[in-house]
Amino acid sequence: MDKVVFTDVGPRDGLQNQPRILSVDERLSLIAAVAAAGVSHIEVGSFVSPKAVPAMAGTGELVARLPGDDGVHYSALIPNRKGYELARDAGVKTVNMVLYASEGMAQKNVNMSIAEAEQATRDILDMAANDGIEVVAAIATAFCCPFDGPTDPGIVRDIVARFIDSGIRQLVLADTIGAANPLQVRALTRELVEAHGAAQIGCHFHDTRAMGVANVFAALESGIYHFDGSIGGLGGCPFAPGASGNVASEDVIMMLEQMGVHTGIDLDALLRASDLAENLTGTAPGGRAKAWLGPWLAKQQEL
Repeated sequence: MDKVVFTDVGPRDGLQNQPRILSVDERLSLIAAVAAAGVSHIEVGSFVSPKAVPAMAGTGELVARLPGDDGVHYSALIPNRKGYELARDAGVKTVNMVLYASEGMAQKNVNMSIAEAEQATRDILDMAANDGIEVVAAIATAFCCPFDGPTDPGIVRDIVARFIDSGIRQLVLADTIGAANPLQVRALTRELVEAHGAAQIGCHFHDTRAMGVANVFAALESGIYHFDGSIGGLGGCPFAPGASGNVASEDVIMMLEQMGVHTGIDLDALLRASDLAENLTGTAPGGRAKAWLGPWLAKQQEL
């Protein structure tokens, strides 16, 4: 619990379902603000059909304009082989894919079965190994599905076991609709860490039921040290009814830093990035602690 690796998914997961579609320049300004806060991993966009997700149009141009020497690990979501090829040709070094713990979500999101989505990921892993590209896979609906109900933890355990030695860089347990509770999270993550170690396992929580930060803490107690968050609490999956914003980056980092867990992230700069997310979208709620955090930081600077 002395160090955490944090990924901000706001520029992709956070923006994909917002009513206001940001320009490439606006998206780049948000990415730069998050990077300036010291966030070392940022998901910057997705190579999906702009008809399906208009907010992600122009991701190739965006990637081409990212700084190449700032030490930040930039990644992008891909849905299939075509998306992989577009990302590879754009110069992306880490691609994110989605596996599924429920048939309902697999069908609604990509019109595939669980098995078909797994095979697509294996195919990408083979190509990525030849191309020198890393692959991260999120396991969607790892705790509950809006279509199929609560997820059997055994399904998640089996997926992790099948992929842990496949050459994948990381498997991320995604609480897609924010339905998990800390006891569930602690039980599943503890089992997985005991079986496989923590190096290749991460967690991605939504704050739909105000338990996002509590779930981060529960996973942290199990030994997990890779977490996702979204600047300003932006988020919501367009294909998952009931999914609201991701747990806010500023809330997660505030908790970790006050617990003495090193993140390398400047909270003051992170709040400025959160303000920018709110100004750009008009909908970013900001972290639950944001109203308190700003004055607290100002007071600390005076001392």
